[in-house]
Amino acid sequence: MEEILALVEARLRTALGEPDARAAVTFLGTDRIEVLRFLDGSDVVRYATLGMSAQPMADPSALLADPVKGPRAELVLSVRAGLADTDQVLRALAVLAASPQVEGVVVAPGGSLDVGGPLWPGAPFHSVLVGEPGGLVPDLELAAPMEPVRFLPLLPMTPNEAAWKRVRGAAELEERWLARGTDLRDPLRRSVALD
Repeated sequence: MEEILALVEARLRTALGEPDARAAVTFLGTDRIEVLRFLDGSDVVRYATLGMSAQPMADPSALLADPVKGPRAELVLSVRAGLADTDQVLRALAVLAASPQVEGVVVAPGGSLDVGGPLWPGAPFHSVLVGEPGGLVPDLELAAPMEPVRFLPLLPMTPNEAAWKRVRGAAELEERWLARGTDLRDPLRRSVALD
């Protein structure tokens, strides 16, 4: 487990630079989850989890969880810096990263995760859409039979967008964002027009 997390952190540093802050959260009955903050020299701050990939995610319908095989992932959130108190997102990200251990959830692209409240104080978002991996941080290959660690981008959704996504699907929501030129990194943005 420690070896995997060391490789994951090295991959994050290679892709995003040196973290300027980190926080750790431990939930009862789970492994420790860290959240690292990266400033890229522009106006974007990135938060990445570290610890979710220590164990493979198990199918909740399986009788026994395989300790080696199964998908592994970490979460990455990118937002514009200085517009909101986004550093308060650390606990919400740790909760999302612990959900495979706590709730038996398999986090995958196209899925949505809800934190049950604002992602940070005053945020118009209570949930996130899980994006496709391989863009910002390349997948990390592990020794067989382990699956690679995928770095999944999180796209904040307003409650209206989350409801629309449940009915129409992730692809249609992403198409709507693209068609309207939605800045998904804006921590203060309003819901995209869904008419």
